[in-house]
Amino acid sequence: MPDSYISQELSGLIVEQDLLLKWQEQDLADIIIDVGFSCLMCGRCCTTEFNGHVFLLDSDAQRVMDMDSSLLIPAPGFELADEEGNFYVSGYALRVKEDGSCIFLTDNRCRIYDERFTICRIYPYMLHREPGKKKKPEFRQISGLNEHGEYHCLISREAAQAYARETIAYEKAWLSQMIGFYTAARDLFERKKTRHIRAVYDRRIQEFRKGAPVCVHVWYNGMFIPVTVRHEDYLGFGWP
Repeated sequence: MPDSYISQELSGLIVEQDLLLKWQEQDLADIIIDVGFSCLMCGRCCTTEFNGHVFLLDSDAQRVMDMDSSLLIPAPGFELADEEGNFYVSGYALRVKEDGSCIFLTDNRCRIYDERFTICRIYPYMLHREPGKKKKPEFRQISGLNEHGEYHCLISREAAQAYARETIAYEKAWLSQMIGFYTAARDLFERKKTRHIRAVYDRRIQEFRKGAPVCVHVWYNGMFIPVTVRHEDYLGFGWP
């Protein structure tokens, strides 16, 4: 019998994917020009206090592996736990320093700026989701505004079009990765005759907080990679 929670999450992502197909680059470019965001290089966006964590698409995670695989960590906020207490997560995140700043941030400057990761390249133009008037999901642009940077600056049509193209491409890739994760988890749970149980999830998180190691199966390049982590691995994230 399919896991109802997983099926619900998967259905919601497919709705988002269909919704994204209706977004036109030109329309998003118009919004970007109207907002006119300009970075003041304050470095706030490169901290977990401001942005939680840097979620890595599979292509980004591969680049980190090529640099130094120890800089990868299962993304905070594991999505699922099976009846045996194993966690499952949709991808990797970038490790941070204990103060919550990005491992590549020095003196408010990114040491790999020209080779920064996809989410960093499109920031702050990620589309965020929230229910509309009929409680159906809608994309609202843009995340985290009015908390950093300056606005109503001049952005050329060419630059705005490029930002819009990259943003929509990122959102498509993210949704594809998430749908792949939940589809694979659903199929795996059916084979194992297990399901996601919130009470088990919460109990294992409490044990995790107290120092117990946990096994997290990370969705990466079409397969689940088991990784053992401890609470101290997440210092700086403010989670769990």
